[in-house]
Amino acid sequence: MGTQSGQDESEDPEPKPKATKTKKKKQNTANMFQAGGAASKEKKTKKKESEDDENKTAQRNSNRKGKCAKKKSTSDSMTTRAESPILEIDDLEKFVLQPAAQGTTIKCKVTRDKKGMDRGLYPTYYLHLDANENKKVFLLAGRKRKKCKTSNYLISIDPTDLSRGGENFIGKLRSNLMGTKFTVFDNGLNPERGRADRSNSRQELSAITYETNVLGFRGPRRMTVIIPAMDEKQERIPFRPRNDKDGLLVRWQNNNTENLIELHNKTPVWNDETQSYVLNFHGRVTHASVKNFQIVHENDADYIVMQFGRVADDAFTMDYNYPMCAVQAFAIALSSFDGKLACE
Repeated sequence: MGTQSGQDESEDPEPKPKATKTKKKKQNTANMFQAGGAASKEKKTKKKESEDDENKTAQRNSNRKGKCAKKKSTSDSMTTRAESPILEIDDLEKFVLQPAAQGTTIKCKVTRDKKGMDRGLYPTYYLHLDANENKKVFLLAGRKRKKCKTSNYLISIDPTDLSRGGENFIGKLRSNLMGTKFTVFDNGLNPERGRADRSNSRQELSAITYETNVLGFRGPRRMTVIIPAMDEKQERIPFRPRNDKDGLLVRWQNNNTENLIELHNKTPVWNDETQSYVLNFHGRVTHASVKNFQIVHENDADYIVMQFGRVADDAFTMDYNYPMCAVQAFAIALSSFDGKLACE
């Protein structure tokens, strides 16, 4: 029997495991995400190596509904990933669309606001930097549009202006009818209304698919994320499809992956002792939830491109690394909130 769609599910956190040293593979991230890079031709990472790492975790990503009270994780003292730097953001629009610098983890926090007349059904989501507790640095806001046949989220660089025609509109997330496939756009024009050379047409920044669960078995979600590849200058290759039949999802489904990067969520490992699926979030996630995930490339399962997880009822951490940008990561996080009856 599947879990309830859109419901956060929590259990008591596990005790802190003994620290274990693991050998890390040296990877050239520039090549791994570069179009035609050498790393794209490497063999897939062996599943056993990934499973061995996951068995050493203390953070859980469980699909099992817990009945115990929520408690703070005791694993915060574990080795943490690279710290988010102190950032001075002069141009917010440029920053949220620019890939994170190599070797730098951008740590953020997502909060969900369900207060108000209609925010129970249409919450507003806010993204802030999570680098300084004394100063909240706003990055993005997102909200699901009303009266749309499919899920459609607007993303803005202003916390109060989430209008489609406003100057603060920075991008959007759109789903298919089933709510299992999503596409992320920037604020460019629909190609049918743009210039003939498509110079002002919208870019597709990412696509997300959730594997359907037709048998109803319990288990963690399975995600695939497709993003444009990077060029030699470590800049995103613009992807402006002519129409919906030329988008990221269609190309990926047709095995046309030229200048595209395919990512997947890291598969949690079943832990017999705790009777739950587990992932190592290095102290950044404190509550078990079906929404918790990590995004990796198959050539290096230890390099976390993005991770997202629950820390309170309406608070989540979201960290991203090169080659992802804030808009891509935030839109992927928004897709995880959307109800997916076919995936639960």
